Amino acid sequence: MSTGTPYSERYWDHVETLDREQLAAQQLTALQRQLAQVGQRSSFYREQWAGLGFEPGDLRSLEDLRALPMVSKADYVRSLDQDPPWGSMAAAEPRDRRRVHFSSGTTGRPTPVLWTQYDLDRWADLYARSAYSQGVRDNDVYQCLFGYAWFVGGLGATAGYERIGATVLPGGSSETERQIDTIFRYGTTAISGTPSFMLHLAETAEALGTPLTGSSVSRIQVGGEPGAGVPATRAHIEQRWGAKCFDGYGSLEFQPIAWECESQQGGHLAEDFAYAEVVDAETHEPVPDGTPGVLVLTHLDKQATPLVRWWTGDVVVRDSTRCECGRTLARLPGGVVGRADDMLVVRGVNLFPSAVEQVVRRTEGTTGEYLIVLDDDVTDGVTGYLTGIKLRVEIEPGCTRDVAHELAAAVRAELTVRCLVEVAPAGSLPRSTHKSKRVVTVS
Repeated sequence: MSTGTPYSERYWDHVETLDREQLAAQQLTALQRQLAQVGQRSSFYREQWAGLGFEPGDLRSLEDLRALPMVSKADYVRSLDQDPPWGSMAAAEPRDRRRVHFSSGTTGRPTPVLWTQYDLDRWADLYARSAYSQGVRDNDVYQCLFGYAWFVGGLGATAGYERIGATVLPGGSSETERQIDTIFRYGTTAISGTPSFMLHLAETAEALGTPLTGSSVSRIQVGGEPGAGVPATRAHIEQRWGAKCFDGYGSLEFQPIAWECESQQGGHLAEDFAYAEVVDAETHEPVPDGTPGVLVLTHLDKQATPLVRWWTGDVVVRDSTRCECGRTLARLPGGVVGRADDMLVVRGVNLFPSAVEQVVRRTEGTTGEYLIVLDDDVTDGVTGYLTGIKLRVEIEPGCTRDVAHELAAAVRAELTVRCLVEVAPAGSLPRSTHKSKRVVTVS
């Protein structure tokens, strides 16, 4: 972890340019130390490993980690029941706990994750590394539009940009018109938020007669949902803001996971913070670079709530070649391709919402807003299997194109699935300031 002073004019930390063999050696040393501490401090892992006959000292190579089982959100929830309220996975003494953040609770009860002071400093430093790689410096004015209440989004980014020395405006994810006024009034140059909120701000600003292309914003980092990793969505955001848009990827449990540099060639994994495996969704065997698989992460130095072989459920593609920016940390081209648990299967074709978004956002005449509707029209009445998808898409005012026909044909040609399209007036579909829900099931 850096001391808050950049390693060089271009790189925040020397680890960003380590030779891959040096990085692997550093990861192994960190992993051996981490497993020893986790086995000592976490009752969940101590009991799990004892049942397997595994001792932390048994780990002699990175590949040896595969002898351990993966853990999931369901395991984490069970650990909370075993030792409430913080769970049996927790590994920090009460006197060392400094903060707790919670899941959004959209699929169940909110779940807590703990941080020690070291964890918080590490988190801030990783966010600083992210922003620094995108060209943010101490003369920037940064407006954070990630949420702050309960949620994990805003505070890590705020601390990271502060560490660089930028002037930080913690705006949060509400009060759209005030956010726009603040951007112009105080000369905001860097901003972050969800892709849907970035587009909502641009749409509102244009309706107010103050398009954001006229603002000082030159850098946008988005996260929380597919965004800059989808080329058409990135282009849509950049066009409406007149700024470069970077993909950022993190989760409650791992903050952050990967970030794009100025080259915009996929998020660089924070490989000194988390050891990353990409595995087949069914067999759980490793897949080679360039092949989609589920990302599995292991903390290398998290203290309060360390996780070993955490099944993220996120489908990614890894590229371990050197980036044109000079960084050797592996990248995730295309960001998160989709979720292993929200992948749609349409007549044997695996389909992710992000692939549909790419087609919608590239189709002329749409506002870019859409819903994937799963109803009886696209479901086999006997088997319950999907026979296609239905898209509900907003059309730009005054559009005379046959968008429904064009979009249905594009989905069929590019994604090889049947598509029914319903058009809706501009502004009629729900907007979100947090994570947009793109798939709805109608029974």
